[in-house]
Amino acid sequence: MATVGLDRLFYAPITESATTGDETYGTPVMLAKAMTAELSVELAEATLYADDGASEVVKEFKNGKLTLGVDNIGRSVASTLTGATTDDNGVLISASEDGGTPVAIGFRAKKSNGKYKYLWLYRVKFAVPSTSLATKGDSVTFSTPTIEGTVMRRNKLDEQGKHPWKAEVDEGDTDVLPATISAWYTSVYEPSFE
Repeated sequence: MATVGLDRLFYAPITESATTGDETYGTPVMLAKAMTAELSVELAEATLYADDGASEVVKEFKNGKLTLGVDNIGRSVASTLTGATTDDNGVLISASEDGGTPVAIGFRAKKSNGKYKYLWLYRVKFAVPSTSLATKGDSVTFSTPTIEGTVMRRNKLDEQGKHPWKAEVDEGDTDVLPATISAWYTSVYEPSFE
């Protein structure tokens, strides 16, 4: 179903186990007001040919790119996402050696039926935000930051022994519990298999 909106953009800090690298997610925090989100995925692909044709095809998630257009990125969010620091005068300083730590990213997209599609990307590492500025002319043009991150699979295995990279649910699907939707932003969703 087509989407007609985007909102509720959150991030959750990640703490990694020193021995296993498994992620533990902190409490989700509002990142900014969302304007755009573009997710593109790169797959590792292999084709086995036999008897003059394709016999087997394997396509696996390799990584992704998430580009977010937001209204504003505050100092504390920029510091968390990119590793920039705030000096004693309250000025945000970005250095060539900066490198933020990965975070989980959650948001929702409104569908044309009025329900929402909810997503968590389990591990995203962001680069320094880009900014486009323009002088004021005959009309007002808003200039807003864009931040781009690399989406990776998480280190922590799920109950099926796989490394998830995304969780996605459609509100209103008959097999989705209301509690799953109402708790979406209280913590990063953990897969549950019986």
